[in-house]
Amino acid sequence: MTSGLTGVALSRLLVRELAAATARPPHFAPKAKQVLQIFCPGAASHVDLWDHKPMLEKFDGTPLPGAEAEVTFQGKNGNLMKSPWPFAPAGRSGKMISTLLPNMAGHVDDMAFIHSMTSRTNTHGPGCIAMNTCFPREGFPSAGAWLSYALGSQNENLPTYIAIQDLRGEPPNGKPNWGNGFLPAQHQGVSLAAQQPLRNLARPASIGAEEDRATRDYLERINAAHAAAHPGSDELRARMASYELAARMQLAAPEVCDLGREPAHVHALYGTDDRNRLKAAYARNCLLARRLLEKGVRYVSLYCASRASAVDGLLNWDAHKTLKADYERHAPIFDQPTAALLADLKQRGLLQDTLVLWCTEFGRMPTHQDGTAGRDHNPDAFTTWMMGAGVRGGVSHGATDDFGRRSVQDVTTVYDFYATVLHLLGLDHEKLTYYHNGADRRLTDVHGHVLRNILT
Repeated sequence: MTSGLTGVALSRLLVRELAAATARPPHFAPKAKQVLQIFCPGAASHVDLWDHKPMLEKFDGTPLPGAEAEVTFQGKNGNLMKSPWPFAPAGRSGKMISTLLPNMAGHVDDMAFIHSMTSRTNTHGPGCIAMNTCFPREGFPSAGAWLSYALGSQNENLPTYIAIQDLRGEPPNGKPNWGNGFLPAQHQGVSLAAQQPLRNLARPASIGAEEDRATRDYLERINAAHAAAHPGSDELRARMASYELAARMQLAAPEVCDLGREPAHVHALYGTDDRNRLKAAYARNCLLARRLLEKGVRYVSLYCASRASAVDGLLNWDAHKTLKADYERHAPIFDQPTAALLADLKQRGLLQDTLVLWCTEFGRMPTHQDGTAGRDHNPDAFTTWMMGAGVRGGVSHGATDDFGRRSVQDVTTVYDFYATVLHLLGLDHEKLTYYHNGADRRLTDVHGHVLRNILT
């Protein structure tokens, strides 16, 4: 009996020891403790959502000056094409926002827009990975994995990092977007979705509580002996920690994922019962994101859309041929639930500790693709934004040219973006490193500057 208790204690000690080794204090006092990343894969068009260009309206139908025969990702471009939707001033700041997003316009005074983003790639898969990891190729840790490694968990019964998937599936290149890369395995994101209910987590009725407890104790004793026989094996200890977490999640996960616990007015706010099944599914994911943040999950990635492919006649944000029809189907899926999530976080006081990021992989051309009414890929200019803990709302950083073709003022990279994110979480992006393959690796590689003008 004594040896059994010793084994159990040793196993649990190993898990706690592993957590202590990977959870480190921040470099300085943080403004934020957790992150919500809202990701719209497919390259959401900056000039149709966030970046108002009066000159694009004025010169609609004429050639883009100096680029009359420009060839981009899918081929030759036609003339300038104004946005099909007017922009209107919103909030006290008077920020011009597309009327396609009436609900999101209500939050502009809390947002800091970054209008001068650039990407190193014009292809969706590498672009999504670059926006998540700072590298356009697979094998590098995502930002959420870096934060898991740096700061550890705020809730021992739930994963530190969760990626919530759209009903239509994974984003381009899938799991590497929330992968751990060369970091220890326990730092990878756990994929989840409100439309995929958790099943078979309860103890089978045929197994009594005492038998279940004895089985767990025996398993922990065997694991402890195996770990003792392989000292220094971080991979083994990480796997043990993952299994321990999975066991604890049997109690915690069903509760946090049970959206039925929310009152009717909250479901109405998000639109979880909307007749549009894609909107209702995304709304439930938004509500799940809030519940996970309430429970202290360190990093939540929330995806709105999936791989760039036609689903239910919808081309997501990747509108190469029929921009107006595509976005008028897709924008309402995004607008109400996302705005509701932001409002809910704010009224519950969660924005005091939560940093909210909105991302896409690159922008779109101000011209139409030759022979179509859509826009091609544009890695030279796009918009992202931040809000919440430590962010100065109602401001903009950087600018594109008169037509939105290129970033020209305070040109910004994903390295600058995540240098700023880490700074808000109390981490110096130049000091957060992990030794791998002969080098001290960083999320921001050897680049990056904090965007201090958007900080409080």
